[in-house]
Amino acid sequence: MEKSIKNNFLKNLSSEITELVQSISESVANIVTTSLTMDAFLRVVPVRGVGSAFVISEEGYLVTNSHVVASAESITLLIGDQTLQARILSLDPSRDIALLKAESRKLKPIKLGDSDKVNIGEFVLAIGSPLGLRGPNVSLGVVSAKGRAIEGEGFILEDLIQTDAAINPGNSGGPLVNMDGEVIGVTTAIIPFAQGIGFAIPINTVKRFIEMISKYGRPIRAYIGVITTPLNEQIAGYYGLPVREGLIVLRVLRGSPADQYGIREGDIIT
Repeated sequence: MEKSIKNNFLKNLSSEITELVQSISESVANIVTTSLTMDAFLRVVPVRGVGSAFVISEEGYLVTNSHVVASAESITLLIGDQTLQARILSLDPSRDIALLKAESRKLKPIKLGDSDKVNIGEFVLAIGSPLGLRGPNVSLGVVSAKGRAIEGEGFILEDLIQTDAAINPGNSGGPLVNMDGEVIGVTTAIIPFAQGIGFAIPINTVKRFIEMISKYGRPIRAYIGVITTPLNEQIAGYYGLPVREGLIVLRVLRGSPADQYGIREGDIIT
């Protein structure tokens, strides 16, 4: 009986995932970019890049990562059997988000969810074009953690969703989808020396970005350049701190406003 229940559960889950992928596959695009660089003989040569994106409106607006398209001279989208050209409407490297506009006005948008309601342990699908393969390609995983932060060269990405769904080069910019077919995040990065650790930008961050573009014409962000963790009574008591509320500075990004004003690791902000 127990084995039968387990088999039925797996069959139902498999059918649900199959139907889900079929319903949203037309909303996910492969990105092929062409950038220009100089070779060893100082000749300008084209360089091909790949990534993923997803449609957010019938008018042809798509979301991807800024690092996928920031240096692109041309952007080609492969959606189903369509090959379309796109242009950049806005970039925000500090959030690693880009808004694109495709030449087509007949695209199928994907439903956007609420990343504030994401629960650790829930099933998710990472959809995109890993390694530049014509997609969409799908991997299944769970939400491993929330509120993660990672540091790159000159930037910090904060409040990320961590997942163990396989994310490979070329997946960047693709949607992280829940079992209701809603986008809860934009896949953005992996830890190359670790397995099962990938990150996604919460979709609510993307929504705020789009609202700012609509209202101000550009992204606006207050930037400090620190990674912090909340201070509580247990931590304060362990280290003998005189305060019980605030934030402990874990890391300061070199050259950031916080660094310039003398904020250092271990400082307490109240």
